[in-house]
Amino acid sequence: EKLRVSAPSNAYDFGQIVNAVSATKDKAACADLLTTTDPKRLPVLLSNKLEGEILLIFIQSLEHYVAGKDPGLAYQHLFYLSKAERFKVVVALLSRSEKEEVQQLFDLLSESQSDQYSLEDLENLKKVYEL
Repeated sequence: EKLRVSAPSNAYDFGQIVNAVSATKDKAACADLLTTTDPKRLPVLLSNKLEGEILLIFIQSLEHYVAGKDPGLAYQHLFYLSKAERFKVVVALLSRSEKEEVQQLFDLLSESQSDQYSLEDLENLKKVYEL
């Protein structure tokens, strides 16, 4: 059964949806969550709950469902994810193959055009993701 996702009103609701999405590895539902969530709210909604598994399902969802349709939105999510509590710790603990997944999303975004970011913005953000 497909998870139904609506815009979360608070960190608790967001956390519940993220846990459900993470448990089922439902990238489509995760993409729905990300497209209905204002990227600027990510650091607040994630609170101190960011983990490697969550970061990766966000990355995969952005890559497979969001970046092709709206590269600007995908970039905004990457940007605000990097402002979340625990981000530096989570990125530091990513394996080589996990970092390659993140790199694939950046590659996709660098091939896309958007008025939301420049290639320089993308390069700067890649450094934040330790790529």
